[in-house]
Amino acid sequence: MLSYIIRRLLLIVPTLLGILTLNFFIIQAAPGGPVEQMIAKLEGIESGSATRVGGGTQSEIRQNNSNYRGSQGLDPDLVAKIEKMYGFDKPIWERFLIMLKNYATLDFGSSFFRDKKVTELIIEKLPVSISLGLWSTLLIYLISIPMGIKKAVRNGSTFDIWTSSVVIVGNAIPSFLLAILLIVLFAGGSYLQLFPLRGLTSSNFDELSLAGKILDYFWHLALPITALVIGGFATLTMLTKNSFLDEISKQYVTTARAKGLTETKVLYGHVFRNAMLIIIAGIPAAIVGIFFTGAFLTEIIFSLDGIGLLGFESILSRDYPVIFGTLFIFTLISLLVSLISDITYTLVDPRIDFESRG
Repeated sequence: MLSYIIRRLLLIVPTLLGILTLNFFIIQAAPGGPVEQMIAKLEGIESGSATRVGGGTQSEIRQNNSNYRGSQGLDPDLVAKIEKMYGFDKPIWERFLIMLKNYATLDFGSSFFRDKKVTELIIEKLPVSISLGLWSTLLIYLISIPMGIKKAVRNGSTFDIWTSSVVIVGNAIPSFLLAILLIVLFAGGSYLQLFPLRGLTSSNFDELSLAGKILDYFWHLALPITALVIGGFATLTMLTKNSFLDEISKQYVTTARAKGLTETKVLYGHVFRNAMLIIIAGIPAAIVGIFFTGAFLTEIIFSLDGIGLLGFESILSRDYPVIFGTLFIFTLISLLVSLISDITYTLVDPRIDFESRG
């Protein structure tokens, strides 16, 4: 197992390099880069429309004697200073090599527009994303796995039919749409005002007692987590049910029952371990998806300033250091979680041997 882990760790380096290289050149080719964003601001143009200011890529515009569209009224020396400030006085290949050199030492640089280091921004936004991802993932698994097992055991019963209806409805409603509905119903939209609309904590959070802080924290999280859980438990529930149904029909289950084992012992002593393998396989995607992408719209709707919102705003403003810094960290976490998933496979079922892989 050790040699397999070492091989996987070594593969992380070329994987990260390939993803960064591909995204670097794609994003750099997009019109309306940071130089044009700054020029647009200096010219009094809304930053949100800055992506429509440019008619070409940064390099194409620079080749046109630095005549950025919208910069005709600015001093050419000022435009040159802006280019130098964002590093666009260097060719694209040199900027790429500088980025790789910095990333090798985990130096992600500073945001173009937020006057903070990328690592500081990510650490600042992490509590929101971790809170949403941790609690929603935990609740989804606590609800989906027991429900899926019970549906498999009582397949075709009234319970199975009714819970399938709930699962279908939950799967059909997008989490962001459910979030809006929850705001309308319970956050002062049109009916009740039982929950706060924005933020992770109240303004007087520091003045509260320990119990008060815990209650305030979950009071703010109640609606966004509800939206994520209802929108996300359907797939895992059906996956658990189908996995258990597949295992229950196998010969070893019939043999175990014939030996006189109780249904509980058959189900949790034999079936559970084999059926859970496919569930474990989906854990990395579930964690990474909910932590960094699945909660993105929920963060916006509930005004929760997390990593998903940070990445989206950085793309709109062409804040390249933040874009590539978050991409690097997301990719690294995803690869490491995938490795942890493989290790968990062997803990659940020792018969699985990754050492034999080439």
